[in-house]
Amino acid sequence: MLAQSFAPPPRATPIARADNLLQRIGVRMAFAKDEEIYGQGEAANLIYLVASGAVRTSHFMVDGRRPIDHFYYPGDIFGLEVGDEHTLAAEALSDCLLLVATRSALVAEGGERALQTMLRDTMVRDLQNTREHLMLLVCKTARQRVSGFLLGLAERSPDPVIELAMGRQDMADYLGLTIETVSRMITDLQNNHLVEFQSCRQFVVRDRKALAGIAAC
Repeated sequence: MLAQSFAPPPRATPIARADNLLQRIGVRMAFAKDEEIYGQGEAANLIYLVASGAVRTSHFMVDGRRPIDHFYYPGDIFGLEVGDEHTLAAEALSDCLLLVATRSALVAEGGERALQTMLRDTMVRDLQNTREHLMLLVCKTARQRVSGFLLGLAERSPDPVIELAMGRQDMADYLGLTIETVSRMITDLQNNHLVEFQSCRQFVVRDRKALAGIAAC
């Protein structure tokens, strides 16, 4: 059985074409770490492309909990909704630079078909991500969740030293665990020489096969 990783999957070709469109017409906007990009329930008239840094989307609940829906990295498009309002809030996970365009500007540049293609492909991607996230929360142990998450980050990184954009609390909120459990699982993986954290935000995978085996169990 293949290991499941929980970073965003590779994007389809239509999404890549949308990247090119947003790169041509997008306005550069910088956001500081933890700064709100848009709020839950706000009008969804802008489309975003991550140029650098990382973004998290969350659902703020009435009881104060904040489950994280997804993380977005350079090259990822987010903020495109079927309805008129954002169903989630988006915040800068780190200092980040975004390319931002209105729906009307995108239609003017690429036509209505470009917007509909982007919407369709974004919905397909988000549905796949949601399905994988649900399977993670329902079917995986804490050790499997943390292993799969770190493996997913490693698979999308071109460098052997992986930069961890999020802190332990963000990982916990995404994985449905407590911060203490996340820290304990990371310590366990380090003690077994599967990963090595060179700092709190940098790690190296020492045994990818074994890590994948844990994530796939």
